[in-house]
Amino acid sequence: MRDILAEIIEKKRAVVEEAKKNNSLDKIKAELNQGTHRMRAVLEKAEFSLIAECKLNSPAKGRLSTGYDVTQLAKIFSETGAAMLSVHTDSHFLGRNEDIPAVKKVTGLPVMRKDFIIDEYQIYEARWLGADAVLLIARILTGKQLKDFLEVVHNLGMDALIEVHDEADVDKALASNGRFIGINNRNLKTFATSIENTLELLPYIERNNTQADRILISESGIHDGSDTEKLRLAGCRGVLVGEGLVVAEDIGGMTKEIAAAGR
Repeated sequence: MRDILAEIIEKKRAVVEEAKKNNSLDKIKAELNQGTHRMRAVLEKAEFSLIAECKLNSPAKGRLSTGYDVTQLAKIFSETGAAMLSVHTDSHFLGRNEDIPAVKKVTGLPVMRKDFIIDEYQIYEARWLGADAVLLIARILTGKQLKDFLEVVHNLGMDALIEVHDEADVDKALASNGRFIGINNRNLKTFATSIENTLELLPYIERNNTQADRILISESGIHDGSDTEKLRLAGCRGVLVGEGLVVAEDIGGMTKEIAAAGR
């Protein structure tokens, strides 16, 4: 069976090394501005939050949106109830680094860099681009890497959403001081989705979590307000939705529906 994640990570190593040649870490450190933990401020204040993803393409399904570009999606989401935005910078999703500063120009919402982060260079790069937060995928990091990367994130005034897929990933996340845990409903090998993954993992997290202030977010496979309400009632404090929004006939209307379901 094709392992899409393994393919992406293999290519990512070469992309990161090329980026380092073109834009040194020393240069990036000298030019970036300190963050102000904007993700934390937004998600802590709200009982439930919608993180809307400006997603144009899926490695498994191909092009998802042809009628809008990333900045147009960002404007719609910002005007119809999103609390925060997620912006892809990986080419498999038709993402570009330039999309982060472009989105920051059209919205006042916090922006998370969505990518496959395997090197701390990418965290500094994210802040240099203007991102307020990053996604850290537990599956592709060791427990030590996750803790080290979180330290870099927090020292830069940023926040991180730690993405987990199963109990082993959860154990890594809970062993760190990460505040935000995203339960991904997508199978990383096949990219199929089901919100049952969140519903099955929540009891395990509740039994093993010793840090009372963690905020749990469900990611992917969320299609409407009904899915959102089910996840909210199960204990999630938010959802991250990309495909479910961008393929809707009325993107703004679906954004409003999902945001309202969390209230």
